[in-house]
Amino acid sequence: MAADVRCDEGQVLVRASRSGLCVACKGSRFLCGKTRCPIIVRANYFLKSVPLMQSEDIAGASPPSVFVGRIGYPYVYAGPLVPPVQDDTSLYDLPELWFGKPIDEIVGFRSMLVRGKHRVHVRKFEEAGKIIEKTRELALAIKPVDVELLLKKKPRGFIVLDDEVQPFGPSAPIRDLRVGNARWDHQIEKAYYDGDLKAADAVLELYQKGVLITKIQRAFSVGAFGLERNRRLVPTRWSITAVDSIVSKALMDKVKTFPEISEYRVYESRYLDNIFEVLLIPGRWSYEAMEAWYPGTVWNPNGRSIVMYSDWEGYEGRTTYAEIGGCYYAARLAVCEQLVKEQRQATVLVLREAHPGYIMPVGVWQVRENVRNAMRQKPYIFKTLEEALRFIASRFQIPIQRWIMRSTLLKSALFQRRMTDYLERP
Repeated sequence: MAADVRCDEGQVLVRASRSGLCVACKGSRFLCGKTRCPIIVRANYFLKSVPLMQSEDIAGASPPSVFVGRIGYPYVYAGPLVPPVQDDTSLYDLPELWFGKPIDEIVGFRSMLVRGKHRVHVRKFEEAGKIIEKTRELALAIKPVDVELLLKKKPRGFIVLDDEVQPFGPSAPIRDLRVGNARWDHQIEKAYYDGDLKAADAVLELYQKGVLITKIQRAFSVGAFGLERNRRLVPTRWSITAVDSIVSKALMDKVKTFPEISEYRVYESRYLDNIFEVLLIPGRWSYEAMEAWYPGTVWNPNGRSIVMYSDWEGYEGRTTYAEIGGCYYAARLAVCEQLVKEQRQATVLVLREAHPGYIMPVGVWQVRENVRNAMRQKPYIFKTLEEALRFIASRFQIPIQRWIMRSTLLKSALFQRRMTDYLERP
């Protein structure tokens, strides 16, 4: 980002970048290419958070929500996220219900979540005492729970913005934690008490029973699943990707057993100034995810040209972690859900253009829900790949040749001859 925004002694302090661009702009001329000034937007969120920093005691209804950090692994900081709000806060940690909401609203209510931190070894959380025990109880709850979060000092720090996890507000070490009656999700509770059920199997059983991905990820992060002797805390960002990967791989294995589609399809979705075009090509299952970031966007803040990333897998799948991160697995899950529903397989490409209006990251959920939204729409149908690509070219600003040259699967589909191409057609 172009600036530091922090709170010190109740004051919001902003430090702009050294380039001088922010000084010349002063948040009004949009010289960085963004449609809104991210410094001002972030400062506004911090202003909302300042009242949360005036006391060591936070009382409110946790959505429920918890966060397990990754810095210092295997010793990590874990604890609840608690807003000073007594109403129904369930929306605060259910990304499945956020699609269509403006970025200001999402970051607004997420910035109200104060993070309590307690240091613990990921494999020894059972010995970590009451605070981690209560954190786990909270993570498995089915609805908001009244929480008293007693901190060692006033909350401080940044609003955490990350492309993998949902934003949240300031943090402080926990002095004590009091959790009200937490009624557990009975399906998750059953998996929790089954010490002979492997973690991946628990994830799949819960998904098949209709438990939301977010709730599975939350329970996964607090070590609620797996063989009893192997259970451990999992950093939140890792648990998000792990669950997306486990579920999408199982769906992918089903997809491979279905007949291939017979036409070229394009599905699309637009949200938070991200444009997604999902191309399905007749053929055996293979998958590629591609992202193009304009200058002035989250991961290309100071660039002068568009930056593109991609990763792919063939029919046999992949054995290494995708370089473009959790977005790869989130999009794969969303596409496979629809293919399983239709009982079809295809060669799949998920193409994403991120424009300057995407001024700050809100988490990998937006990729999953954007692609889910695309797959819910009626697809555009084409007889040839060339027609489908011309259509996609009309939706994107980046020339289609750039996408083709970056893509492994498009080059293969366009330029690699198959044996059937040499057979005479009736």
